Amino acid sequence: MFADLDWGPLWLTAELAAITTAILFVVGVPLAGWIAHSRSRTKPLVETLVSMPLVLPPSVLGFYLLLTLSPNNAFGAWLARTFDLRLVFTFEGLVVGSVLYSLPFMVQPVQAALSNLPPSLREASYTLGKSRLATFWRIELPSVRPALLVGTVMSFAHTVGEFGVVLMIGGNIPDQTRVASIAIYNEVEVHNYSGANAYSLVLVAFCFAIVFLLNWLNRRHKVVLR
Repeated sequence: MFADLDWGPLWLTAELAAITTAILFVVGVPLAGWIAHSRSRTKPLVETLVSMPLVLPPSVLGFYLLLTLSPNNAFGAWLARTFDLRLVFTFEGLVVGSVLYSLPFMVQPVQAALSNLPPSLREASYTLGKSRLATFWRIELPSVRPALLVGTVMSFAHTVGEFGVVLMIGGNIPDQTRVASIAIYNEVEVHNYSGANAYSLVLVAFCFAIVFLLNWLNRRHKVVLR
């Protein structure tokens, strides 16, 4: 069953998940800090937008990304004209869609952990002359390391399991946009259940390891998940 398996979609999935998770760490962690501490009137709006992928059907998000990023529309045409960047049916487009769809899985665990830190921790840092930025990176984030790890693992795992978004914006191009979830769909379409089973077993084993790790982290560190 595994002897004839094309490992290309699985490696492409791992690459997509790794790049997406790295971007989410750079973008999502500061955003989580802002949401945790901000008193801005726009905070509820930002929280809502970040959380929407949790309830929004992935095909809906993929559809609107397809429309927005298409060279036939103004924004997509501007990207192509100005930066020679095409995001529809490309790996780069998969990254954009994956970042947006997995954003809450990075932001929410970190936000919840930061919100539960005692305010005295930041106040003590300020009295020692530390700036807000230094306090965030050197005091707060080290204090929520388990939540950072949970956000990283969940973002990676969620990207691995995406289907609707990647199908809409990436299509089904071998070695470019055909990730594992699309490969399973292809095998089922041609009634190659042995191939679909092989891909599925790899993902089942991966997901089991991820859930086991998250449960272990929760038992050991009592990570607050929102």
